[in-house]
Amino acid sequence: MKKLLTATAVIALSAGTAFAGGHAKEVKLGVLIGFTGPIESLAPAMGAGAELAMAEVTASGKLLDAATVTSMRADTGCIDNGLATANAEKLLADGANGIIGGDCSGVTGAILQNVAIPNGMVMISPSATSPGLSTMEDNGLFFRTAPSDAREGQVMAEVLKDRGINSIALTYTNNDYGKGLADSIQSAFEAVGGKVTIVTAHEDGKGDYSAEVAALASAGGDILVVAGYLDQGGLGIIKGALDTGAFETFGLPGGMIGDSLPTNVGPDLDGSFGQIAGSDSEGAEIFAKMASDAGFDGTSAYAPESYDAAALFMLAMQAAGSMDPAEYGKKILDVANAPGEPINPGELGKALEILANGGDIDYQGATGVELIGPGESAGSYREIEIKDGKNETVKFR
Repeated sequence: MKKLLTATAVIALSAGTAFAGGHAKEVKLGVLIGFTGPIESLAPAMGAGAELAMAEVTASGKLLDAATVTSMRADTGCIDNGLATANAEKLLADGANGIIGGDCSGVTGAILQNVAIPNGMVMISPSATSPGLSTMEDNGLFFRTAPSDAREGQVMAEVLKDRGINSIALTYTNNDYGKGLADSIQSAFEAVGGKVTIVTAHEDGKGDYSAEVAALASAGGDILVVAGYLDQGGLGIIKGALDTGAFETFGLPGGMIGDSLPTNVGPDLDGSFGQIAGSDSEGAEIFAKMASDAGFDGTSAYAPESYDAAALFMLAMQAAGSMDPAEYGKKILDVANAPGEPINPGELGKALEILANGGDIDYQGATGVELIGPGESAGSYREIEIKDGKNETVKFR
């Protein structure tokens, strides 16, 4: 629990010291991610990453004439549309000025359509990756610091071919995220000459995946690619495949990358590999050190993207001179991209000062931020291999 509270404690401390005299202006940012559900092991570092940016800005005293920034945590359950939309509505009722989230693609689309668009609220997701979100009509309110799965499919195809994999069996979690990612992986792998022996969905929350594993085993393939969730069905599929000897090696897209998977599976997962959004930029290294000092793992999946999502909100507000989504939403692409002074993690106060003086910034952040098209990350990836029970970055793509 100590790590969960560290970044929040920093906010409280900075607000209590730097602003002992008291300032009425307060910016409230919702952190709406899956603190329960199939990626709950990733949520603590994601929340802490977002809150680290808020603490940094609060401590600088430079946002909108020394506004304080308060985090408002709320749960999506990752795959619970009802919970996610209800909590989004509550965040707005409680005065949120922006929403960092959602996390998983299905709930993100539901929040966008049912809450954000009707209320004119800006959302920046650190982890929703479905290609369908790229074309969803969003009234200019939706952005994401994670790249689309259309890009991840291409990267995974490269990884598979470079490792000499000629055929794969493919299973995906039966939702918007899983289906979009599976389609992308299949088309990209086939485009480079690979063979996909079977594509089949699995449901989360089952106690037994023997039927799914039997179908995958019957189709065969050099490896099994699991486009699922590391704390739910994806884990169950891998355990079932190892128990029956159906597959020995697994391809692991982003939703399967996290410390809990090798911990829960054990040594048999060594040698499996995959990829997740990530950068080898200078900012990534700076953020990892800042996170370590704050008591959490800055290399944890989507923690850097969460820091960047929070930072973009506050920088856009400063550029607009307003915490009104109708005003600052128009500035997000401006602060995220060139031209302007490059800004790394730890330099948010400097960036706010430049903006206050009418200058331009090019926010690089923890992930080498570059927003393209409808406001999503252009996308770089860490290639991961599991060695001795740990996720190791072996290459950047």
